[in-house]
Amino acid sequence: MREERVGCRLVFLWLLSLMLCSVVPGTGAAQSKSFRLSAPEDLVNSGFLKHLLPRFSLKTQIRIELVDEGAPAEAALSASGAGQPVFEGLDRMWSLAVLDAENVHLARFTDWLASDVGQKTIGSFQPEGKPLFVAALGQQAAVEAVVLPGNAQEGEKLSVLHCGRCHMVNEATRMSTIGSSPSFAVMRSFSDWQARFEAFFVLKPHPAFTIIDGVTPPFDISRPSPIAPVEMTLEDLEAILAFVSQIPPADLGAPIQYQ
Repeated sequence: MREERVGCRLVFLWLLSLMLCSVVPGTGAAQSKSFRLSAPEDLVNSGFLKHLLPRFSLKTQIRIELVDEGAPAEAALSASGAGQPVFEGLDRMWSLAVLDAENVHLARFTDWLASDVGQKTIGSFQPEGKPLFVAALGQQAAVEAVVLPGNAQEGEKLSVLHCGRCHMVNEATRMSTIGSSPSFAVMRSFSDWQARFEAFFVLKPHPAFTIIDGVTPPFDISRPSPIAPVEMTLEDLEAILAFVSQIPPADLGAPIQYQ
């Protein structure tokens, strides 16, 4: 009888925790799948973002909160030239500036804008029967050509081994990655790509499961790695950097292909 009461109590507590996760702000997976995007008034008033953003959210279940220009946000759309050119309209080129590089949902948004679906969505906004906006036509910010020393072939193998479970490293890893993780080619297009890769092990979520021999301390015995740990040497990291430096940056402004 006592065991039955204990079992019922555990079931009750489990159900209660599920209810709390669904009603308490900031808890639960659904609450965390969002980011804030600022945009100037004229772009908002065009109606384009009401066309674009819900379609991304419908596809990914990631909510975008549109805020006023200058308000706190994880990303910003502007015609100032800051960031990555993403579309052209209203006689201006509009760029997306990433203000929170660790937001994986934002990374997925940038990937989506560069995808065929995203670009076709941009071009399908036709309030008067013709496209008001078009995808950026290769006018992305110039990326400095840097080729780092090291064994690039070994670096590709190590990248697939250690990073391929989350990131698309090459075509062979396309179907085995996590959709919210940006590909190596997309990250290679970032202006600070080298710094990101050199110090990846201190950027979330990597510290929880990464050990660099002679650089990072071993895992706390009370907080082991939540997944199979990534363990490498500085020589391994050098090889990965050499490989990444030779990856052509993703063209986030490729033109739309109309049929």
